[in-house]
Amino acid sequence: MPTRPTSSKPRVSLDRSIERMRKQLAEFAPFLGRGKPTRSLEEFDMETERLIEDLLGQASDLLHAYEYAEVGEAAGLVNMTEEAPEDTGMDSQRQSLLQRGRVLESCVSELEARRSVEPKNARTRSTLTGPQIAEHMSTEVQSVSQDDSLREAAQLMQQWKLGSLFVTNSQSYVGVITDSALTRDVVAKGLDPNTTRVKTCMRAPVVTIEAGRPIIDAVRMMKEQATRHLAVTQDGAIIGVISVSNILRYYAGVV
Repeated sequence: MPTRPTSSKPRVSLDRSIERMRKQLAEFAPFLGRGKPTRSLEEFDMETERLIEDLLGQASDLLHAYEYAEVGEAAGLVNMTEEAPEDTGMDSQRQSLLQRGRVLESCVSELEARRSVEPKNARTRSTLTGPQIAEHMSTEVQSVSQDDSLREAAQLMQQWKLGSLFVTNSQSYVGVITDSALTRDVVAKGLDPNTTRVKTCMRAPVVTIEAGRPIIDAVRMMKEQATRHLAVTQDGAIIGVISVSNILRYYAGVV
């Protein structure tokens, strides 16, 4: 059985890992117009994938996030085909490059967080690394009654310029209705939006995530739950919403 490493070895290893990742981030700058690249973007991407896998593991969510950034498709963040990507207001190539940069910054933050944890706390260390959901969520929480019609829900979405609404039963939140669900169910199923109730098309129960969790956890949960919207909670109460568009704006550097 291998001997247990001394406490200094993990620190040295992480110092070196952070140095390598920072160097990769610096070498990425020319692709954003800050100098002339010394190699093709494809070569850089291949090396970056290998580096993230080497330093953070093949199953790392950040590796998956970088791969999605390469594709440059918003829908790639979640396994959803029925909803169109939400526009972030910039051309897809530039957006994809900015997303790559954000992922590399997150990799550096993850490694620095690991380094800050003392070896004796390694088994119980926190996973709250990188930017938190509370920093990038939408604080506008709007709702509709489960007994309202689909037309009323659509009118509220249009009025508030939102892609989803929480559904209430007068006492609590019982589900979520999205613009894509309205379109899919009304058109594909031939429902009458004037008489069909919201509860017929809502998704239940509400999928929630804590405000203090890192953004990468929201990506993971959206993929697992096959949803584009998560209710953000704090002390058991819903305080906001985070959607695919919020996450893409973070990775693209759009405020």
